[in-house]
Amino acid sequence: MEALIETPEAKIATTPDIQVRPNVDPEVMDGAQALVKRLEMEGVEYIWGLSGGAAIPIFDALVTTGTKIKLVLVRHEQGATHMADGYARVTGKPGVVLVTSGPGATNTITGIMTAHMDSVPMVVITGQTISSMLGKDAFQEADVFGLTMPVVKHSYMIRDPNEIPRVTKEAFHIARTGRPGPVLIDIPKDMSSGPCTAELDPPMDLPGYNPEIKTDLSSVMDIAQALSQSRKPVLLAGHGALIADASHELMQLAETLQAPVTTTLLGKGAFPETHPLSLGMLGMHGTAYANKAMVECDLVMSIGSRYDDRIVGQPARFCRNATRIHIDIDVAEIHKMINVHHFAVGDARAILSELHKHVSRLDTADWLKHLDGYKKRFPLSYKKQGGLKMQHVLDVLDEMTEHRAIISTDVGQHQMWAAQFCLSVDPHTWLSSGGAGTMGYGFPAAMGAQFGCPDKPVWAIVGDGGFQMTMCELATACVHKLPVKILVLNNHYLGMVRQWQELFFEDRQSGVDLEGNPDFAKLADCFPGAKGFTIKRQADIRRVLQKAMDYNDGPVVVNAECVKEDNVYPMIPAGKALEDMLIDAPKYRLEKPTGST
Repeated sequence: MEALIETPEAKIATTPDIQVRPNVDPEVMDGAQALVKRLEMEGVEYIWGLSGGAAIPIFDALVTTGTKIKLVLVRHEQGATHMADGYARVTGKPGVVLVTSGPGATNTITGIMTAHMDSVPMVVITGQTISSMLGKDAFQEADVFGLTMPVVKHSYMIRDPNEIPRVTKEAFHIARTGRPGPVLIDIPKDMSSGPCTAELDPPMDLPGYNPEIKTDLSSVMDIAQALSQSRKPVLLAGHGALIADASHELMQLAETLQAPVTTTLLGKGAFPETHPLSLGMLGMHGTAYANKAMVECDLVMSIGSRYDDRIVGQPARFCRNATRIHIDIDVAEIHKMINVHHFAVGDARAILSELHKHVSRLDTADWLKHLDGYKKRFPLSYKKQGGLKMQHVLDVLDEMTEHRAIISTDVGQHQMWAAQFCLSVDPHTWLSSGGAGTMGYGFPAAMGAQFGCPDKPVWAIVGDGGFQMTMCELATACVHKLPVKILVLNNHYLGMVRQWQELFFEDRQSGVDLEGNPDFAKLADCFPGAKGFTIKRQADIRRVLQKAMDYNDGPVVVNAECVKEDNVYPMIPAGKALEDMLIDAPKYRLEKPTGST
């Protein structure tokens, strides 16, 4: 019997995961080229991505179209999403991510969830196996459409190359309007390589999407009336106030009313924390005086805050004797966490601008004097004795940068201390993963911020645990000569988890000792163009930070060897009310918390 010999040509023709570029008229764009041209029309400056087989036509189009869009080749897809996220937060423009199918796509999910939880505009483009093999477990096939469904604002699967211009236009519109968020476009390889004859600026087809909300004037008048009766008000600014660019209107309202202002973690920068009316951040690790103000106020008005669990504590006890007001662009947030007496749905800047027309100065002199007394009695403080403290390093950094640096953090103790000691005075200068609490976010997000604001100083404040999740992006930072400063507050622990184990689990430490950490300063020196420095003594802080600030030819890693065991205070234990705040270390054993870290 004659043997059957498979020729290379026959293998190419029959193997489903290999696509030969179709014979198309050279004058006709393919889907990938149409995509790139549409991205140009959206004003895209950067694409953060990592290539792979299913996305090759799109990466090829970045060459063949002669686009001015800059491709930033990352070392891990999660890093790409966090860079796009950081860029979006400081510029207000959607960040764009491009990855391949399968694991390339699934590696973006953490970053997509982070953006979704914090309402960050992002467009994530994923390559996909060819259409005929969808659902057949083809090589590097993953149902990224289904996997990401809970963590995106909207999703698309391209089924015809001619859909690409319209879908891309719609994706950017959805990502940036209303309550912003991430949008996914999944593009099978035969769609990106097939001919596209559609116009590049087609009409959108979004009959069910209407992000333009007309605020009911009567609801604004009700809020104005409630404010007029208050003697102990507190204005609460969340991330939504920043997204709406409402900082000026918030300042105007606060100064007219003479009302104190507190912010959420992500609202830092919406109101200058150096202003006499500022109470700083409230919540689980907020200032004692902000939390006491919330307990004692007779009115609280949230502007773009979700009233999330980290600031509410026990919903039934939150501001229970106060008039509660909520301003938000998303009607789904109203009454979700707490019941409110008055609300207005719409753009925060427009609502505050209208509200300001109907209010006047309140009689708050005694209230402000009372809160100033709390500020003097319960200031944020730390003891310098007993080794290098994270708080001390951050306090000096804040002084040296004069509150003007863009700060990006990871998640944990260092994040809370940075929020306490690094004051935010300008909008869009504080980046942190709020809702998702994503370790590994801080450094790549700082890189994205540096791309977006190349002339501003950017500091990534990270822990030794989170930094090791995305520190491979040092290579990317070196390639692009990004002068990002990475401050590793290194206590050789997963510090926040250790703190909870100490306070609530009889100090049984499990899974928190980061034995085996590298020397982060030496690690930095291994990357061409990067510099590494180490701080071990209090006397070294200012000198080493200055050396880091003086080097701008690439990234700098400052490894601060901090005391291993120190706890963040003030603290409201999870599941407890604001009244249960611990201002300092407890003298008794605490109950096991009901919430998460």
